Amino acid sequence: MGGVRSPLRSDARRARRTAARTAAGRTAAAPVRPARTTAVLAAAGVCGLVAAGAALGVAESAAVGVRVEAAPLNAVGAAVVDATPAAVKDWAIRNFGEDDKLVLKSGVLVLLTLFALALGALTLRMRRTGSAGVLAFGVLGAAAALSRPGLGAGPADALPSAAGAVVGAGVLYGLSGLLRPPGGERHPPSAPGQSDASDTDGADGADGPDAADESDDPGRLPGADAAPASPGSAPPQPPFDRRRFALAAATAAAASGGAWVLGRELRAGRAAEAVASRDRLRLPEPASAAPPVPPGADLGIDGVPPFLTPSGDFYRVDTALVVPRVDAASWRLRIHGDGVPRELSLRFADLLRRDLIERHVTLTCVSNEVGGSYVGNARWIGVPLAPLLREAGVRPPSRGGPADQLVARSVEGMTIGTPVETVMDGRDAMLAVGMNGEPLPFDHGFPVRMLVPGLYGYVSACKWLTELELTTFDAYDPYWVRRDWAARAPIKTQSRIDTPRPLATVEAGRVPVAGVAWAQHRGVERVEVRVDGGPWRRARLAAEDSVDTWRQWVWTWDAEPGSHTLQVRATDRGGDVQTAARAPVLPDGATGRHSVVVDVV
Repeated sequence: MGGVRSPLRSDARRARRTAARTAAGRTAAAPVRPARTTAVLAAAGVCGLVAAGAALGVAESAAVGVRVEAAPLNAVGAAVVDATPAAVKDWAIRNFGEDDKLVLKSGVLVLLTLFALALGALTLRMRRTGSAGVLAFGVLGAAAALSRPGLGAGPADALPSAAGAVVGAGVLYGLSGLLRPPGGERHPPSAPGQSDASDTDGADGADGPDAADESDDPGRLPGADAAPASPGSAPPQPPFDRRRFALAAATAAAASGGAWVLGRELRAGRAAEAVASRDRLRLPEPASAAPPVPPGADLGIDGVPPFLTPSGDFYRVDTALVVPRVDAASWRLRIHGDGVPRELSLRFADLLRRDLIERHVTLTCVSNEVGGSYVGNARWIGVPLAPLLREAGVRPPSRGGPADQLVARSVEGMTIGTPVETVMDGRDAMLAVGMNGEPLPFDHGFPVRMLVPGLYGYVSACKWLTELELTTFDAYDPYWVRRDWAARAPIKTQSRIDTPRPLATVEAGRVPVAGVAWAQHRGVERVEVRVDGGPWRRARLAAEDSVDTWRQWVWTWDAEPGSHTLQVRATDRGGDVQTAARAPVLPDGATGRHSVVVDVV
């Protein structure tokens, strides 16, 4: 057969080469080491978090040059508040109380963290797409900041989110580029003794896929193709240069934290000026002081709140995620609009030079459930509002005035509408500058807030006031009216059992049942209590300070062992009895009668 190759020997060689290639393929396709994959994914998550921190830090500093409401967290949180249905807002207030804003901010941060981690993981496969995701988040923040044109938002409000997003996208793109094997984008070469060449049958080598750019390969993580070390082979290289990555990430995180601290410090500097202006303020003596609290107005019963609510305990319900800090020296009030022939512009000092009044007034939030805690009584000092409006030439509708709505605007843009007729009907509506003998706390509207006895706060009690515009209810819907709340909302007659508490256990015998009742600007005439649906028993009322304040009450119960239901109702000076019909807070305040269940032993 001479030089002729035997078919059997050729087949044997071909079989051996095929087996070798199969073994090499199995080695190349070996599972990725779990530790290596975990390290890469963890580093990608760090990329996302550091990028998010950079975006927020830069935006925080940029917002100082615009306004605090333009910072992304505040802007997005405020947009969420605006878009939240009234029923959900009511649920949040009912369940979280004054912590509702903290819960909202925490929720936004959690979502941002998850979003950052997802973008970090995405950059392992699609680096540019992941970085573009940061820009998308910036667009979302800018849109949120611009979504409140009626609440003081302007074009500049988009700048902090935009600046933060550009920096964050750059940080993510740069850090994710470091998640590659050391020495270049190629993976380690094949181990000695492994052939990369094709045989005479044209089989492909094993190193082809390694030449691809990992950042553009959607099917593979960086470092995921490295084969396990075999005896005698060189040790596998790490999936990326960890030291270099750690240094870059730490540097970016430190710079981001510095930007965040800088923004906070600059904001604190501005806030310090406002705090100093409040600390320097000494309220003048009112021209008309509040009468002394009559003896017997406070029954001193354990569990019942005092007649005057301390400022620190007074309820707070508003939409401000960041409490405005306004320097009294720079504050201005503008009064203008329909039927205002003499527009007024007043400084804070101008208000203090006017005759001030001091009054005890109970305020109630429309979000207060039956038996709820969003009610408080304080001593307020301020400028009577009706004379100020008359000075501007305003006439109520009953006297031919063209405007029936007074729209108050706060420094952060909140709008609250009040009937002009109510403001000018003789009640002690005022622009308050003091609370319980001190300048207003920032939480409650420093330097100036508005209050109108007898109306729920959302139609009367604008905090951080800066503008009063005369218009009509037909022409303009304020913030809450656009969200399905009633345009006019007088406070409803209500009463509450404060002691014994719900589900309390008391000893048999004489048990004081006590609480508070209110019917602002009408006054409380009578309070009655009944047990287990029995006859109504008249309670003893505390002395009345004025028709604009709440009244304490107490009834002594001869309690017998067992489980019992106590219920209370009030009657106002007009003879209207508190209704038993239960209604939610939306659209103009809750109704119903408060009851508690107690166990007597």
